[in-house]
Amino acid sequence: MKKVKGNTVNNIDNEKFLELLKEGGYKITHGRISILEIFSKYHAPLNVEFISKHIKKPKLDAATIYRTLKSFEEKGILKRVDLRGDTTYFELNDHHHHHLICKKCGDIEDVEICEINKLSEKVLKYSLKFKTISEHSLEFFGFCVKCQRG
Repeated sequence: MKKVKGNTVNNIDNEKFLELLKEGGYKITHGRISILEIFSKYHAPLNVEFISKHIKKPKLDAATIYRTLKSFEEKGILKRVDLRGDTTYFELNDHHHHHLICKKCGDIEDVEICEINKLSEKVLKYSLKFKTISEHSLEFFGFCVKCQRG
């Protein structure tokens, strides 16, 4: 068990978070740990508003949360997810996956399969300007079972 300025950090996720923060050159603060704990708890794309509502201690203003999220994105701890909304979403960059998003209720389901390598080869074959693809993002939009019925 480790102590972080008065708070006991005792689960595996927090140990990983401490390592991520150290590797990224961050000071370990209550705010940074709290933000990462929220991502771990909900394991979904989250925005500043959601984090602000769910952070217990310390209370952080929206600007501080957003700066922290952007900084975590730059270090590869978080990744940005485009849900076609008017707000920016981020999620832990812990494994490669895609999303199914309901256009009516906004429910999100992770898609753990990725068969995009063949498509990437085709895209590059027809490209006049690009030789490599270093990453991709793919989101599927439709209607969940509940919204399809209703």
